[in-house]
Amino acid sequence: MPVHHVHGMPGRPVRPQRVDDVRQSSCGCSSPTHRAFVESDHSRRALGGDLPTPQRHEALIRVTDVALNRADFLYLSAPSTTFRPGIDAAGVVAKAAVDGSGPSEGSRVALHLPSGGGAAEYVAASADRLAVIPDNVDSASAAALPLGGLVAQRLLALAGPLKGSRILATGVGGGVGQVLIQFAVAEGAEITAVAAQGQPTDHMAALGARIALDIDAVEDTAFDIVLESVGGDLGSKTAHKLRPGGQFLWFGQASGSPITLDFFKQVQGGASLTLRHFVYGDGDGSRDTQDMNALLEFIRSASAFRPVVKRI
Repeated sequence: MPVHHVHGMPGRPVRPQRVDDVRQSSCGCSSPTHRAFVESDHSRRALGGDLPTPQRHEALIRVTDVALNRADFLYLSAPSTTFRPGIDAAGVVAKAAVDGSGPSEGSRVALHLPSGGGAAEYVAASADRLAVIPDNVDSASAAALPLGGLVAQRLLALAGPLKGSRILATGVGGGVGQVLIQFAVAEGAEITAVAAQGQPTDHMAALGARIALDIDAVEDTAFDIVLESVGGDLGSKTAHKLRPGGQFLWFGQASGSPITLDFFKQVQGGASLTLRHFVYGDGDGSRDTQDMNALLEFIRSASAFRPVVKRI
């Protein structure tokens, strides 16, 4: 079953194809094999393999939903890759960790696996990669949340208190941006999203963002925060839209071209700035479960908040 790149929004859950003739073991899971998406001769296929054998601190998860992120496609396109897709997924605990850590058998969980591998029927994962899904949150939404949600959550936390802040953001039309816009609006910020001509923008406007289709037409030069993830000429120009002392948070380079900041041009504009480079995975990953729990609780309590889910 080849997997093809389908254009659209990142963070879209895909339900893995199930094996019809499975034997049941004492843990209630398929045995001794299952199917997983793997890289094989430059194609992505669902191939059979041995059922994962969890270590004492790992639970065995029966995967029900997997979300494809842009990172999955980037890793898969690398030469000689051995990456297995599925950074984000959701499922049910088929067998709890032997050491007692993590969720109990039968719990619905969201998984965040930075090394991939979630696009499989079964996955072994430690407690620090799992978060229990609240009853009123569907598994598809939970699967679409981790990577995009963690980036948005941590990026905005770095920006500091948002109430009353004015934010200019680039590259926020996808999975990260849709969560980011909702978080920013919920915290009382005003956010302007810069989009290219012809790019879909209705979904961003519906989430509460103002839309700018030309950075040169943005006359405002008093934004408190710039969130930049495109690079090139667009990213470089956003720095001149900050108020003096504003924050420039750099979290991507989707165009492939670096930003260029001219010290003297910045001085002539009279605006100092704080430039920070952001990587969501800083640290050892030990706080992923805590942060995912916070994301899922936000969904549970904020009825208007949902990841935008589409299927392929």
